[in-house]
Amino acid sequence: MQKRVRRIAVSTGGGDCPGLNPVIRAVVKTAILEYGWEVVGIEDGFDGLLGYEGARVLPLTMAEVRGILPRGGTILGTCSRSNPFAMNVTIGGKTQVVDRSQDALDRLARLGVDVLVTIGGDGSMHIAKELQALGVQLVGIPKTIDNDLQATDLTFGFDTALQTATEAIDKLHTTAESHHRVMVVEVMGRTVGWIALEAGIAGGSDVILIPEIPYDVEILCQKIAERNRTGSRFSIVVVAEGAMKVGGQPHYVGVGSGGSLRLGGIGEQVAEQIAATGISATRATILGHLQRGGAPTAFDRLLGTRFGTAAVHLIARGGMGRMVALRGNEIVDVPIEDAIAGLKSVPPDGELVQAARGLGISFGN
Repeated sequence: MQKRVRRIAVSTGGGDCPGLNPVIRAVVKTAILEYGWEVVGIEDGFDGLLGYEGARVLPLTMAEVRGILPRGGTILGTCSRSNPFAMNVTIGGKTQVVDRSQDALDRLARLGVDVLVTIGGDGSMHIAKELQALGVQLVGIPKTIDNDLQATDLTFGFDTALQTATEAIDKLHTTAESHHRVMVVEVMGRTVGWIALEAGIAGGSDVILIPEIPYDVEILCQKIAERNRTGSRFSIVVVAEGAMKVGGQPHYVGVGSGGSLRLGGIGEQVAEQIAATGISATRATILGHLQRGGAPTAFDRLLGTRFGTAAVHLIARGGMGRMVALRGNEIVDVPIEDAIAGLKSVPPDGELVQAARGLGISFGN
């Protein structure tokens, strides 16, 4: 028999993205208005459970979520390295990685939390699965601008990032045409090319380079030279941060806060490769965290709200260990293990890629 729910907790982990606040708002309002539950928020991923670097657990009432629907980011804060199974702890002047998952479980028990709502991407869902194995009752809500979670058609945050990238490409078109230059635009996406592909098509780019289709520099430059010959003395090249040459490796710019290698710099590299041929003056623009910021689009506000309300109803039905997801136009729920079974990559011969090729867009292959 399911334990009666009186109090739920909410955490936002991983990278921030537009739409998190609409989700938090929907969870709080639905929990209070529909079921009379109390809600608490865990600051900075799971750090609040452990009091790491001053992060806290705080009550979330109707007053706390008033006015946050159009705001980007998350009122709870977030952290990409927040993992109770692998916390960086300084002992005797040396930093060690320590498993503090039991401390997290003990804190949830002391707080009287019956169910944890985890909002995050691939990394957060892996942590959620481990906590579930230790007996934590939880549900998941998918979040990533990369749109790379396999179990859901879309994640909130992606549409806003896509809009930001498309607007940047639009702006670069005018200066590229005025100066007869090649403009290389590097966008986020980690190891998948959804942002690059869709923004590249929507922004009218000439070349799109994505991780799923390794590129050949010679073929890439042939496309630009062909445009020059036919009177189009400028080109727009959209590059996903995980793109790579045929037989090459992704380009990294250092180590992130979580200890993993950080992708980036491929835009500058592609610009240098084009400039070295002498076919055109070339400039590179890296959009970076611009894509994570700003007010969420109407689509992301709506999707985040639907996910938040659906997660609360899922708790009421006893659907623990599951994640809400979008399938077609319907909100469904799936086992969390399905969400982390693998990344959702761009099909190299899929409909979107074929549509782009039909428009004359080159993938450098």
